[in-house]
Amino acid sequence: MTLHQSRSPLHIVLLFGGQSTEYEVSLVSALHVLHAIDSARYNVTLVRINQDGTWIRLPSTTDLHVPGEPVFLRPDGRLASLRHPKESISVDVVFPVLHGANGEDGTVQGLLKMYRIPCVGPGPLSSSVCMDKDVSKRLLREAGIPVPRFTVLRCGETKFPSYDILAQKLGRTLFVKPANTGSSIGISRIESLAEYQQAVELAFGYDDKILVEEEILGREIECAALGRNPVQISVCGEIQTDHPFYSYQAKYHDESATDLIIPALLSDSVTVQVQEMAQRACQVLECYGMARVDFFLEESGRLLVNEVNTIPGFTSASMYPLLWEHSGLSFSELVDALIQDAYTVHERHRQLLPK
Repeated sequence: MTLHQSRSPLHIVLLFGGQSTEYEVSLVSALHVLHAIDSARYNVTLVRINQDGTWIRLPSTTDLHVPGEPVFLRPDGRLASLRHPKESISVDVVFPVLHGANGEDGTVQGLLKMYRIPCVGPGPLSSSVCMDKDVSKRLLREAGIPVPRFTVLRCGETKFPSYDILAQKLGRTLFVKPANTGSSIGISRIESLAEYQQAVELAFGYDDKILVEEEILGREIECAALGRNPVQISVCGEIQTDHPFYSYQAKYHDESATDLIIPALLSDSVTVQVQEMAQRACQVLECYGMARVDFFLEESGRLLVNEVNTIPGFTSASMYPLLWEHSGLSFSELVDALIQDAYTVHERHRQLLPK
């Protein structure tokens, strides 16, 4: 049964903004999702989480920066006015377009699960695990899925390994990255002791745990995941950039220096290998509903998982919707499929709750 047959139209809360460094990216993604939602099938309420954590309901608008009314979620799963708590509206599905901390990391997903509100994308467990590059890589490695070698540094440790020791272990070119950020924020590519010290200081500005990771020389391949049982995997895409790596600058401020090649020029056997490993990675990380799986493909043919992103970008230059478009799903059809998945899973889980 499709959603519009069971309840029509459904009320969708598009949740965006947030308290992370990816606030503005979230607004751009949310605007694209808003335009893709079928207004004949869904009523949409726009809710922006300001950087101070306040939830703001916006009027019907395409300017997502405008002022609005403070709101909150009641324990009965309704969205209520902060000034007039008895004034509330029902919520059928929340579509979070929140990148980074306090949104993509399982915090919002946990709140919605507690209030029994359907949520697009993975649940709190997978969201928090995938957000933590250390934990997710260890789980993947334990399952026999290749990942780049890395060392973890924690804030407050009395002594860190020197650059020379890390270079002997991982190679002289290294990446230093916060464990819990997205969009390549706080990541540095280093080749010297001086750069190492600066990169560590930068990364610790974003997280108390950071990774020092080996450089993988190879192609950057990505594919998109949708649904569950089984997870559907899109065609593969490739990122080619003139920047030293696919940084925040390359993603959002210098798009002309980056090419997104869809479908990636891969043999049929390699394509199948990528898609099968993407399915395995999603299974290991309990990542269902929505994800983008990022790979490195070495010249030798070895394939490694770089990371799994549970709320990928939805901008005009974002791989996730583009991959599905080349796989036969329009942006609007993709958004509809994501909403249907969230609602269907919620209905199933509701049967499992104590009566």
